[in-house]
Amino acid sequence: MIPSKVFLTKGVGKHKDKLQSFEHALRKAGIAYCNIVRVSSILPPGCVVISREKGLNLIEPGEIIYCVLSEGSTNEPNRLIVASIGIAIPSEKGQYGYISEHHTFGQTEEVAGDYAEDLAASMLASTLGIEFDLDIAWDERKQVYKMEHKIVRTSNISQSAIGDKNGLWTTAVAAAIFIR
Repeated sequence: MIPSKVFLTKGVGKHKDKLQSFEHALRKAGIAYCNIVRVSSILPPGCVVISREKGLNLIEPGEIIYCVLSEGSTNEPNRLIVASIGIAIPSEKGQYGYISEHHTFGQTEEVAGDYAEDLAASMLASTLGIEFDLDIAWDERKQVYKMEHKIVRTSNISQSAIGDKNGLWTTAVAAAIFIR
């Protein structure tokens, strides 16, 4: 199976049980009714990014869906969690791109999203032979990638959550869902 489309989604769930917290997060992301298979980080050549709404309309209950999934969970009150997906699309149609997942504690959605986007772009850049300095800021590297005209677009989706004040499990998910 080589996917032709991909969409990004996210959600948060809370429950006294960790597994049900995860289930609630998947429900908020709109994919709880599917069987999820986690895959690694390759965006197939020509795979088109579509809207969440269009993507959700293309999957059915019980369907096996392939995705790059990031998740973070905590039952520690007030602990900040975040799950992020980054995507980097090459300008050359026959070239594959990259999707990254990043999950951590204490980062904002914006910081984690930039980090995930940077991860995907850095993996793609190294594949394309673009030289860059890892010690310079993401915004500066992004300009290098654009000047090389080899990476056409990068983006991310992130979901943060604060651990429930009463100690319920809190789960944040972000995902890139592949469609055939």
